[in-house]
Amino acid sequence: MRLSRILMGAAVATLLLPAFAVQAQAPKVQPPQQSGSAPPATVAPAVAPAPALAAPIAPAAPPVPAAAAVPADASAASQDISRSPAIGQLRELSAWSMFMSADWVVKAVILSLIFASLATWTILIAKTAQLFRARRQLGDNLSRIADCRSLGEAQLALGSKDSILGALLASAAQEIRMSADSASEGGIKERAVSRFSEITKLEARSIRYGMGLIATVGATAPFVGLFGTVWGIMNSFIGISKAQTTNLAVVAPGIAEALLATAVGLAAAIPAVIIYNYFSRATKGYLDLVGRGSGAVGRLLSRDIDRFQARAISAAAE
Repeated sequence: MRLSRILMGAAVATLLLPAFAVQAQAPKVQPPQQSGSAPPATVAPAVAPAPALAAPIAPAAPPVPAAAAVPADASAASQDISRSPAIGQLRELSAWSMFMSADWVVKAVILSLIFASLATWTILIAKTAQLFRARRQLGDNLSRIADCRSLGEAQLALGSKDSILGALLASAAQEIRMSADSASEGGIKERAVSRFSEITKLEARSIRYGMGLIATVGATAPFVGLFGTVWGIMNSFIGISKAQTTNLAVVAPGIAEALLATAVGLAAAIPAVIIYNYFSRATKGYLDLVGRGSGAVGRLLSRDIDRFQARAISAAAE
């Protein structure tokens, strides 16, 4: 109880103290002075006047974030860059402009790769036409001699056309003439097979002519393009060190010119590999057809040898 009374009294004193302070600060009204009387002495106020209230502080403006200030600087820098005539020329990154502004080594690499690619496509067109004619001619010739019983009939059926099958028939007939006085049937066939093998190899070499260049382009073009890229990037780094800047507008064109060599190398190599694989399958199929022709001529040769031996035996019996 006593503690609660003390607390209540303290609260009341706290509430009444400001009122007494205001009353003490209020100026006292002086009675009117009579004439001839001396002015009363000024009594200093017992309580010092309250200090003046400080002026209200304006709220500080919120700080501008750094991210908002960066685009302005970046835009100003980009405007300065765009005003520069040299940078304006470098911004044009078409294939032709990159080639024209590239180093002479990179230009030589790109031109060599373009020439190799043109050679590859030229060989593709030429070899496709050659294989088509050769397969069609050999197929027609095989169908013509399918019902022939001797080498002479087969030669008459083919006529005087220049073909691989005609060469096989002519070599077989020549071997029979050259071995007319030979009594060994196996020797004639062995020599004829040797002739057939030489003719087949010569035809394979002819039909595969140009494939070595295609294989070379497919295997080396990426590395040639990579050489041009390495050379161009090396020159770009040298230019960066001289310009003493890493601005992308300055660095990008040189690197793009260097990468153009790799792009051209891949553009030359990928079709060359595909064309080489296609010709490998096509020539293998054609050489299998040549093997069929060689076997057909060998069978005609064997029949002629058997007839020759039969006539010889019948003549000896008579």
